[in-house]
Amino acid sequence: MQRLLDIGFQRVGHWMLKENNLCFELDTSIASTNVIYAFISNSSVLYIGKTTRTLKNRMRGYQHPGPTQHTNIRNHANLKAILAQVNAVDIYALPDHGLLQYGPFKINLAAGLEDSLIKTIKPIWNNRL
Repeated sequence: MQRLLDIGFQRVGHWMLKENNLCFELDTSIASTNVIYAFISNSSVLYIGKTTRTLKNRMRGYQHPGPTQHTNIRNHANLKAILAQVNAVDIYALPDHGLLQYGPFKINLAAGLEDSLIKTIKPIWNNRL
């Protein structure tokens, strides 16, 4: 987790169960797009993901996954299972402020960092790399 904090990740909210329903609260970064985010419990990085949509909309995908959204379905189940054991799973994020460029081209920070972070940190819920 310290590696994420060192590059600027900040706690922006958390997941919880309310009457066995998966819920989230975001304190900040609600409207940010091009965000890389992490689910953290007891200082352990469980999952790292990215979104080009707003963070709020991306979290709604985990909260109410569609029938063909395999990552959302899997993480919905993972979140519910861990929340049955702990009080909350924190949501950390690193928004892209659009400051990175290569010549005239903007660089999507989230897209550029996601694979490297997953490969280095090896979160237990990321199983594609």
